[in-house]
Amino acid sequence: MPKPNITPRRILIFGSLMHIWSDLIFTLPIPLLPAIKDNLGLTYAEVGLIKSAHSGATAILQVPAGFMAEKFGEFWMLVSGNLWASAGLVGMGMSGGFWLLFIFAIIGGLGGGTQHPLASSMVSRAYNEFGRSAAVGTVNFSGDLGKMLAPALAGVLLFTFGWGATMYYLGAVGIGLMIVTGFLNNRFDMGRPEANSGQQGSDSLSEKAAQNEAFVSLSFIGALDNATRTGVLVFLPFILEAHDMGTGEISAALFVLFTGGAAGKYVCGWLDEKIGTVKVIWITKGVTAFLVVLSLYSPYIIIWPLVLILGVGLNGTSSALYATVAKFVPTNRRARYYGFFYTTNEIGTIGAPLLYGFIADTLGLFRSTFTMGLATFAILPLSLRLKKYLSSDIK
Repeated sequence: MPKPNITPRRILIFGSLMHIWSDLIFTLPIPLLPAIKDNLGLTYAEVGLIKSAHSGATAILQVPAGFMAEKFGEFWMLVSGNLWASAGLVGMGMSGGFWLLFIFAIIGGLGGGTQHPLASSMVSRAYNEFGRSAAVGTVNFSGDLGKMLAPALAGVLLFTFGWGATMYYLGAVGIGLMIVTGFLNNRFDMGRPEANSGQQGSDSLSEKAAQNEAFVSLSFIGALDNATRTGVLVFLPFILEAHDMGTGEISAALFVLFTGGAAGKYVCGWLDEKIGTVKVIWITKGVTAFLVVLSLYSPYIIIWPLVLILGVGLNGTSSALYATVAKFVPTNRRARYYGFFYTTNEIGTIGAPLLYGFIADTLGLFRSTFTMGLATFAILPLSLRLKKYLSSDIK
């Protein structure tokens, strides 16, 4: 429970603001990738490697962050993580070649490992039972606000300052904001999480085995879903560029994509309760796979509604998957399991840009995008495995 002077609403605001900034930082390089590629003379594979390094490095600290929060508290881990990630963005902006950019992408990416598991953990502690689902959902949605802001800021600042200065200035702003936030710890710091012994030893061995099997299956699907999402985010700017769209139009299209993604989280969270997780996966990933391939052939006027609906499909699945994690794991271990879930998801984040970048370099962007669509379709039959776990009322 929060300290007497720290209200749940205040914790919700803090967790949401941290998520907005974190997702803004990790989304910002995406609309800048074409400019970075041209300026530094990179290949598609190198572009994919940089994005993999930046996003994938977050996986390294996600599980350790859960354990470290037990000693230092979520507040300091979240502030330190965003400070670290902002400093990495400054370094990326100062990089004049591939290897330096790659190194700072890893450094900055490490800081992002604290965000997703700990913001959800902190808010769920603050709200206890009443209002917990809505509060955690609000924190998850808030990240999409950062994703929507990133291409808008990139589109404006890129023309004025260039890609390097855009990263440098926004990273410096982040460092300043996190330092100021640290001095406000008495307003937001709930202290260390208290040990929860409520469910220790309450489950039978068969129930625990079923929980673990269900969790592993869900994590595998989550990794594939993340691979689709990351692959689209990295290479959609180049697909749009092939349609003769300029930097400003690409940034606007990404803003529309993230707007659809934000809507998808709410809509699919509601649908998950109405029709079930498996059906949500089939709808969202079926639509995503179709639209990824369709993006290769669509005329300019179709691109705009296409990316809006594509955003719904890309993010909508995650809303159902995140909610389902809680159905498969014991309450007193939920924070750690979320850390493991997010970490396994990063396998897709790391692998997809490398794979699709390699295919684009060797066979062309068209075949790489088509392969992406086919790989997305593969999620559909795999999701059927979840049916037996969801129907057996695993708690």
